[in-house]
Formats: sequence, C-alpha cells, structure tokens
Amino acid sequence: MPRLATPLTDTKVRAAKAREKTYTMADGGGMYLEVAPTGLKVWRLAYRQKNGKSNRLTFGTYPEVSLLDARAQRAAARKLLSDEIDPGAAKRDAKSKGHASSAQTFEAVAREWLSKTAAERAESTQRKNTNWLERNIFPVIGAVPIAELKPRDVLAALQKIEARGAVESAHKIKQLCGQVFRYAVAADLAERDVTSDLRNALSAVPEAHFAAITEPKQIAALLRSIEVYQGHPFAMTALKVSPMLFQRPGELRSMEWVEVDLDAAEWRIPGAKMKMRNDHLVPLATQVVDLLRALHPVSGHGKYVFPSVRSDERCMSENTINAALRSMGYSKEVMTGHGFRAMARTVLDEVLGERVDLIEHQLAHQVKDVNGRAYNRTAHLPARRVMMQRWADYLQELKSSEAGKTKRATA
Repeated sequence: MPRLATPLTDTKVRAAKAREKTYTMADGGGMYLEVAPTGLKVWRLAYRQKNGKSNRLTFGTYPEVSLLDARAQRAAARKLLSDEIDPGAAKRDAKSKGHASSAQTFEAVAREWLSKTAAERAESTQRKNTNWLERNIFPVIGAVPIAELKPRDVLAALQKIEARGAVESAHKIKQLCGQVFRYAVAADLAERDVTSDLRNALSAVPEAHFAAITEPKQIAALLRSIEVYQGHPFAMTALKVSPMLFQRPGELRSMEWVEVDLDAAEWRIPGAKMKMRNDHLVPLATQVVDLLRALHPVSGHGKYVFPSVRSDERCMSENTINAALRSMGYSKEVMTGHGFRAMARTVLDEVLGERVDLIEHQLAHQVKDVNGRAYNRTAHLPARRVMMQRWADYLQELKSSEAGKTKRATA
C-alpha cells in the first residue's frame, strides 16, 4: 500500500526514475503513481469494497494521463464509493457497453432484424429489402452504432437516393429503416426511431398510374398477341393467365405449387405475400386450370409455378412479364403487368356489370362489411367463382372474335 505523503506535483512525477524494483509515490485519497523498473508510470487508486475487501483501480499511464486528469478520475471514483457503487465494477460495465455499442452497428442490427422477421415476408421481398439496404444504406451509415445515429445521418443516405430521381424508393427505404430502428428500440439497442423526425423531409412521391388497356377491341388485340408470343414456357403461361387472374405481378410470379389446388380450382395465397398481409383466395377458371395442368410437368417438380430460368430455387424475375410485353410492341406507356388489374377492374364493372364489392375483394383490396370488419378470404366465394369464370369466358370470346368486338354482356 502506498505511504501517506504530501500531494505530488507534476515536477515530481516527471522526475521519477526507474529503480531495480517497482515502487509507488502517493498523492493522497488512496491514489498513487506506480513506477516500474521499465520506467512505465501508472496511476492507480486503492479502495475498499462494501464487503471490506481491498481493491484497486487503474486510471492510465503518465504522461498520457496527467496528474490533473488522474485526480479528476479519483474524485469521480470516490463519488461512486460515497454512493455505495464499486468504481471498478462501474468501469467494467461501461467498457462492456462500449464494446456492445461498437458491435451494434446499424448494419448488424438491420441484418439481425431481416433474419428474425424473414418468415413474415415473401422471399422476393426479403431479397429486395436486403438489396435496398446493402446498396443504399449500409455504405453510408452501416458502420455507425445504431444508438449514435441522428435523423440527419439517415436523411443524408436517403437524399442520395432522392438525388438520382428514385423518390418513391427513398420513401420506401425510409420506412424500411424505421422498422430497423423500432426493432432496435424494442431490443434496448436504441432510444428511439429517429426516422420519425423525417416527416416531410423528402420530396413528395409523384402520383403515378400503371398503364393499362381497357378498351375491348384493344384488349382483343393484346390477347391475340399473347397467344402467339414465343418465349420460355414459364413466361408464356404467366402471360396467358395474367389477365384472367389479375393479381399483382409479384404475387403471380411467386406462385407456389403448394398454394394451388387444381382439383378444387383454387389458389390460396398466404398473407405474408400479400400487400394487405391477409390470406387471399383466387378461384381458378377452367381455362387457368388447363394452362397450369399443362405447365405442371415442366415446373411441378420444383417449388414455384413460374421459376427462374436460371434456378428452380427462385421465382421468375419481376421484369419478365413487362419484357415480354415490350417484345410484343407494347411500351410501358401503353401496358404493364400491373395493368391487367386495371383492365379487369374497368371491364368487369363497366362491361360485364359485376358487383363492385366482388371485384374489389378479388383484387385483394380491403373490403369491409357493414360493421367495419374486413371480410375473410372465403367471403362471397360462390359469387366470386362465377365472376372469375365469366371473366375468363369473356376474354376467350374477345380473343377469338373476328374484330375484337363483342356485345356488351348483361349483368
């Protein structure tokens, strides 16, 4: 233990020389300078824990830690002791938290969140979210501890996306970052979701409508073009069933054989794949069943009805349907894969006179009953079966009509 002595001065500390054995120079209050035979000078504090056991705390080496700095650390340690807190344990806890903070970077937390919530979304969505973060966010703020990020840090990353004209993507990635922050808050890794401060910080998303053909004569020409389209069997079949099913392109291309019951003529889409996160049932017209039965020998051995041509483990690319339409001469300003939904919505209502609530339900839009409750996937199923078969029959008649002109059907 150090001997009681008058307080040290910086001159005495600087002049202390190495000896054959380690020795100490006391400064008072339990603090002393330990001088090793190598000349290393270390500040230490001797104290007793609550249980009476002696302990010591190291403040650092001289001259990196000056006499003044060491005394400041002594004062802080003695304040902890007066509060019955072990300063050594407090220092270890702070160091442990510091290491944890450095490991809890935005990228590390985001990847953990992606992994733990993967079952809640479609594989294609998981890949898209991962790619968005890897390309746009991780290079900018990925290495920063998530607890240290400020709203301006996230905004800087988002503005890079916005600057290249991808305004809608910037908004979606902001929402994605918000989900990561909320996970971090729940896991006690961050204090709050800083993206909540970015409301109105980005440019508004320009209103956009998916191009669609809704005139019967033009629909007939499109259907005939699809009929003679020569491409991969997966793309050919996907194109032929798209107008009859009118589901979102992402839902169609990720269709799995396990979701399809050809005998019952049903396609049951799990909520994880749906925009509204609700299970959805699509009755299959006989024309669709026939097309899928013909495709089954080709892709039925795998997971997806429309797999990627490069790997059975992945579904068809999101660009396949639109690329096929372009090759047939339909520009993105005229028709898109998503446009089959607008086509069905318009013609089923204005030409076939179907009930709007049935159309909306089949489009997987949220439809509520008189009590404000969302219908389940089997609601109005018999009526929807009739509507879907009638729609497929109408398209078949339209395609084979001599000039694409058909009489308006009665409701």
